[in-house]
Amino acid sequence: MIDMNIYTLDESSKKFITEKLTERSKSEDNEFTTIVNDILENVKNNGEKAIFEYTEKFDKVKITEDNFIVSEEEINEAYTMIDDKLLSVIRASIENIKSFHEKQLRNSWIDTKEGIILGQRILPLETVGLYVPGGKAAYPSSVLMNVVPAKVAGVKNIQVATPVSRDGKIPPATLVAAHEAGADVIFKMGGAQAIGAFAYGTKHVKKVDKICGPGNIFVALAKKAVYGNVSIDSIAGPSEILVFADDTANPYHIAADMLSQAEHDEMACSMLITTSMDIAEKTYEAVLKLTEELPRKDIISKSIEDYCFIMYAENINDAYDMANEIASEHLEIMTKNPFETMTYIKNAGAIFLGDYSSEPLGDYYAGPNHVLPTNGTAKFFSPLSVDDFIKKSSIISYSKDALEKVYKDIVYFAEAEGLSAHAKSIAVRFENE
Repeated sequence: MIDMNIYTLDESSKKFITEKLTERSKSEDNEFTTIVNDILENVKNNGEKAIFEYTEKFDKVKITEDNFIVSEEEINEAYTMIDDKLLSVIRASIENIKSFHEKQLRNSWIDTKEGIILGQRILPLETVGLYVPGGKAAYPSSVLMNVVPAKVAGVKNIQVATPVSRDGKIPPATLVAAHEAGADVIFKMGGAQAIGAFAYGTKHVKKVDKICGPGNIFVALAKKAVYGNVSIDSIAGPSEILVFADDTANPYHIAADMLSQAEHDEMACSMLITTSMDIAEKTYEAVLKLTEELPRKDIISKSIEDYCFIMYAENINDAYDMANEIASEHLEIMTKNPFETMTYIKNAGAIFLGDYSSEPLGDYYAGPNHVLPTNGTAKFFSPLSVDDFIKKSSIISYSKDALEKVYKDIVYFAEAEGLSAHAKSIAVRFENE
């Protein structure tokens, strides 16, 4: 029997729940950081030799220079191994993701006034490394959510890395998704060693400007370690969902949506905030019933027991406050008027409105990115977007007349900071006036 509770929101329960959520984000740094740092240093010094050794050690597969890069023959074979329906769905998903992200594109701009030219130049990154989890499972949706926005942004060199299965192959759906989305090269490598290859470059892996994509604790710590040498998207934590519901919601639907995240892994978090005790109690029963029916029951049971929080709020403002404090990765709003409820929500990665907008719609098909901020970071981070694959340069041009009007102010400001060479750099242009 799964041990679960219904919490009435008060200061004590809020403190307990927020502390439990924080606990999930405390990665075992001390235990794994040394291992990750050693791997990165080895890859930095020994390149693909180190990568092949780690692949054999961790994945029990022998990879060599000859089969390190996925070949055209392997991609063609992958197409024969997936059914036409899956290929059709992948292509439809790509179109939706592409259409959504194209609306995020921004243009460079120039503003001119009286001898002054100011502007912003926007260019795509040259090379990115996209990590796709694999090994035990296939995640073609993660491929699409990373490759498509990079492609839309105009990135010239998109490198994908994903671990191989015990048979030495990458799941066919992953290969097809990467090819359909527009990846330029796919490498058979995973873990911290893949992040090291992206960060430092090897014989075949081009050093990247940015690394994106989720992974396990080793991947997360490796991304954290190489940040600064290259850019990264974020340090992803365990998945989470919060359902915000009133007495009009369907508790069976709520429970199903909560369990859609619980099946990810034991650290995933499934939450409900409701102003109806009846909904809370019925959702509780539905969660227990549905768990027994699902194939990943063992993972779900552990996740639900440790990180499932059904919260009853006597006051709607308490419910809003708690939802904003949690700042969930996924937020489903199942209320009589979800669009009005949304106006009270400040912090969430992705917001799903209404009973027919369940979270997996965003995972696979709708178009908005499913790479989202976790562990409360939706308070200051945003979903992966085209913006993650561009860079901006400021443009500044003053004519002599324009600078002459303001140069004394600049000299004064520089001298106020004690930077006389800065002041001189401006003043020297008018010394003979």
